[in-house]
Amino acid sequence: MPSFHNGSVEIAYLDEGEGDPIVLVHGFASTKDINWIYPSWVSTLTKAGRRVIALDNRGHGESAKLYDPEDYHIGIMAGDVRALMDHLNIARADMMGYSMGGRITAYLAHRNPERLRSAILGGIGIGLVDDEGRPGENVAAALEASSLDEVTDPMGRMFRTFADQTRSDRRALAACMRGSRRLMTREEAASISVPVLIAVGTIDDVAGSAQRLSEVIPGSQVLDIPNRDHMRAVGDRVYKEGVLAFLAQQP
Repeated sequence: MPSFHNGSVEIAYLDEGEGDPIVLVHGFASTKDINWIYPSWVSTLTKAGRRVIALDNRGHGESAKLYDPEDYHIGIMAGDVRALMDHLNIARADMMGYSMGGRITAYLAHRNPERLRSAILGGIGIGLVDDEGRPGENVAAALEASSLDEVTDPMGRMFRTFADQTRSDRRALAACMRGSRRLMTREEAASISVPVLIAVGTIDDVAGSAQRLSEVIPGSQVLDIPNRDHMRAVGDRVYKEGVLAFLAQQP
């Protein structure tokens, strides 16, 4: 798997297919493989004639593991995505992020709109700008517990189980959880001017309401993913079809 360095931090990525580029940014405790390859996103998009770029966020997958929360601010993680685009000489692309990746995508849409043709915010609703259902210290503590048996918080157990299943570096993930928790302000979200699709499962109790976020981001569209929670929405057919239709609308 290819990689590059953003400063001293090694970032692993994939680059497949030909056509207009789309950059994929995975969620917390996930990887480019788990979020995008295994649920058939990469094959779906390449078959649709797209060049697909996806990275392992720092602290995840095959990328460098760091243990200081200061190394995981959303702006720093967004800088890895921007640096990858520079490394591949991609001036502008569509971008889709899921959950934490949606936060990173929204940050870039706000700070660097010239780099995004459109933004797809998967698995993130009003939680982008407020604390509704948002993972926090309970998840970091669950990741640091010596065993799952010690974890009683439901959301903590969900993310700890996922981290164990993916054989993740739990200490790096705990640092990431603590460092990346900055909310976007409503004013920042309201300033996003690129086309936005907000795609959230209808029983997702982590993301928060997609409709409420759409009321904050002017002109944004909502894609409800029926009867899917935060984990199961990722590979859903409705999600894929909705994203392809949204991308086809872009000039």
